[in-house]
Amino acid sequence: MTHLRQMMLDELQRRNYSQSTVRSYIHAIEDFSKYFHRPPDRLGPDHIRQYQAHLFRDRKLLAATIGCRVAALRFFFVKTLRRPYLPDHIPFPKRPRQLPTVLSPEEVERLIDSAENLMRRTMVMTLYSTGVRCAELCHLKVSDIDSDRMVIHVRKGKGGRDRDVLLSSKLLETLREYWRWMKPRTYLFPGTVKNWRADVPITSKVVWKAVNEAGKRAGITKRVYPHVLRHSFATHMLEAGADLRTIQVLLGHAKLGDTAIYLHLSRRHLQAVASPLEAIEVSSPDGVKRSRRLIKR
Repeated sequence: MTHLRQMMLDELQRRNYSQSTVRSYIHAIEDFSKYFHRPPDRLGPDHIRQYQAHLFRDRKLLAATIGCRVAALRFFFVKTLRRPYLPDHIPFPKRPRQLPTVLSPEEVERLIDSAENLMRRTMVMTLYSTGVRCAELCHLKVSDIDSDRMVIHVRKGKGGRDRDVLLSSKLLETLREYWRWMKPRTYLFPGTVKNWRADVPITSKVVWKAVNEAGKRAGITKRVYPHVLRHSFATHMLEAGADLRTIQVLLGHAKLGDTAIYLHLSRRHLQAVASPLEAIEVSSPDGVKRSRRLIKR
């Protein structure tokens, strides 16, 4: 391990960053260094500018992905190398505000029924029924299922926060059938080691593949991936009458503003307010002229 890598690891660990963030930051700095074939501490603002342009122009990465690289670069130069003057030279890219994809209840039904096997079906049902993140699903343990209180304990979710999520009776029935078949010991969804089933967490790639392939078999034209089920859970909860604060707690959002985006997706909230067109009187379209005059150029 190089001295620079150890320095960065020390700074990340001092701040108790999650393992996924540590891996992401280390990978970003390694990629930055490889692009210029030089140690990263010998690179400066001009190199950072070229690298950011390269990520957009040549690599065609999304703004959100580049934002993660920028965060890593800022941490390395400002926190590790103690160059506090550099943040202005490492701007975060402007990110378009896009509404998340949401499945209809009918599409969720088809998705669940199209899962390839019982394990994949249980994963899809758990994602939709609880709204947990993909990484949180991977690290669920058998002991986290609390059938007495009808909750599932999420340990050290995003930001290192614990929370309880809903355990529906339908999901519990499927979980029991799944447990009798799979017999998981520690982790609810065990992964593999050298292609053999082992008592280790399943990887996020396996979950992503299970959901994506189920979506294709179900004939859903939308892009389907695990986080879509989280968006669908929140939107359907809101349409069923749950308040934003409750949904915020269930999702594990630190800020209520992050949850408020689902107001834009809820049909109940969109239809609660009438369009201003409804308040004015207009003539019937029956008598409106139908012909179209071609415009000569």
